[in-house]
Amino acid sequence: MKKIVVLNPKGGSGKTTIATNLAAYFSTQGMEPTLMDMDRQGSSMHWLDKRFADLPVIHGVAAYENQMRVTRSWQMRVPPQSQRVVVDTPAAIDPQALPDITRGAQAILIPVLPSDIDIHAATALISNLLLIARIRRSDGRIGVLANRVKSNTLIYQALMRFLRNLRIPIVGVLRDSQAYVRCAEQGIGIHEMKPHNVRKDLEQWKSILSWEKSRPASALPSVGVV
Repeated sequence: MKKIVVLNPKGGSGKTTIATNLAAYFSTQGMEPTLMDMDRQGSSMHWLDKRFADLPVIHGVAAYENQMRVTRSWQMRVPPQSQRVVVDTPAAIDPQALPDITRGAQAILIPVLPSDIDIHAATALISNLLLIARIRRSDGRIGVLANRVKSNTLIYQALMRFLRNLRIPIVGVLRDSQAYVRCAEQGIGIHEMKPHNVRKDLEQWKSILSWEKSRPASALPSVGVV
């Protein structure tokens, strides 16, 4: 089992889009992934509710809920057949919570939008991951993802310069595509759409999936309660 945490305390960075599309891809591979939603807005669970029953299985955990009738460990349980756990995190996370959120994660994926505010927020987040969560760059667990970009713009070029200076792997670049809007509306992922309609988007996902696949499942302790 692997745990992938999609993380950025800056709201609107595309965490839910990345998390749901990862879960959808893993489901198409027969991995029966678990999608864990920590955000009180419940966007990932809302996406999952829209998903038709005949689509590949994705298990959902509404981690933001406080269920009084069951223990927290029971509420957060992951089915044993799940080969991937994808965690969609909330905005405005207290930096002191980062060690708990990232514990046991083989991959920490940080989507960053091409804007000065997002670049500043990503800088602070990575600093907190290194200093507070004590994640070492050499572990290779952190990957940054340029999200909703429009190539050949000055802000895109500035974003890529910033990401290269971080000394953190740039695992992918996703364009600003309406295909993700349609995915959100239908409870599906980009890999479940007709390939000829999303050829460019599928091509961009290859590097992200390759990086995730390269993270060994046995490198860290098994997934526990977030």
